[in-house]
Amino acid sequence: MFERTLYMQKILPYIDTPFVKVLTGVRRCGKTTLLKMLMHELLSRGISQEYILHYNFDSLEYEDVKTTKALYAQIKGRLASNAKTYIFLDEIQEVSDWEHVVNSLMSDFDVDIYVTGSNSRMMSSEISTYLTGRYVSFRIYPLSFSEYLLFRKQYTNELDPHASLAEYVKYGGFPAIHLQHYSLAEAYTIVQDIYNSTIFTDIVKRNQIRRIDQLERIVRFVFDNVGQTFSASSIAKYLKSENRNIDIETVYSYLSQLERAYIIHRCSRYDVQGKELLKTQEKFYLADTAFRYSVLGYTQASVATMLENVVYLELLRRGYTVYVGKLDDAEIDFIATKQEEKLYIQVTQQIASSTTEKREYGRLLTIHDNYPKYVLCTDAFAGGNYEGIKTMHIADFLLSGEY
Repeated sequence: MFERTLYMQKILPYIDTPFVKVLTGVRRCGKTTLLKMLMHELLSRGISQEYILHYNFDSLEYEDVKTTKALYAQIKGRLASNAKTYIFLDEIQEVSDWEHVVNSLMSDFDVDIYVTGSNSRMMSSEISTYLTGRYVSFRIYPLSFSEYLLFRKQYTNELDPHASLAEYVKYGGFPAIHLQHYSLAEAYTIVQDIYNSTIFTDIVKRNQIRRIDQLERIVRFVFDNVGQTFSASSIAKYLKSENRNIDIETVYSYLSQLERAYIIHRCSRYDVQGKELLKTQEKFYLADTAFRYSVLGYTQASVATMLENVVYLELLRRGYTVYVGKLDDAEIDFIATKQEEKLYIQVTQQIASSTTEKREYGRLLTIHDNYPKYVLCTDAFAGGNYEGIKTMHIADFLLSGEY
């Protein structure tokens, strides 16, 4: 089993603490595997298998316990009488009012509980309502570039990180497609299945959507405009130009549902000079680059945007809150903040001309503070400093511990 060290290091300190451990993220990003790793860790600590209970609610095996009373009775009947019981509930959102079961178990018995979920009821804003003060949440993402390289080493002897970055962008980070060597077509078939199951289970079925064609057109618009600022109004106008009328509130609703299913991430804009968060013209990024390619097909023209997407996700993995920076009429690709830290980042595929150089470096040079500033690219000789701005190959940045 491949050890996902980044997440295990975050979760392990909370074993045997009085908090529900909540693992959230897009379907098939590795949450179930992390539960198995945690169960293996307990066994290595001498916990008996009989004190570890595991339920996967994606399985028909547990179809009869997807109600509050049934699940509570089922688990209660299996609890140890003389020791702590460790309970692992996978894809818990499939159980109606699951939070009442968890709250009751935490109150009534000596238990340590771990849950995973893949939709809106597992987001922090929702969980805080159900488990006030009694949970810690961990956001799980598909494989990082570093993890991807470790996966590939299982069947490839030598890997050049710079050359491998292109494959990572094409294939994305869903663990299932890196367990063995797949062609792009085979990989996208797997990702398409993940996408379809998420769309139809977590969005269409759960929200009783009838106009599936509308939702799919909005998905394609968002996927085709990753990293571009747009609004619900602009989507509505676009669909109207295709003789597809839709009201703005419906667009907002669909975008929100895609976000709550963890398919897309909303990135707000921040006014660097006014030091305020802007509420219009947000950007959206994908949970994984392979989502775009499995739905729209691979094109060389999309690579620059997908590189930006990769950097955005990596910053989230590292615990940063990420914004798009507004600087007069220009933009800073990312402003990443974490406690007292701040980074300014420009991402470009290549610095192939003086015009590109002026655009990427010039924007950062107008920011007069002492926080680190980066221009990230894929140029063969990327490196060094330009008036205090550090230039790095994107692969090196993804593998570095500098931030």
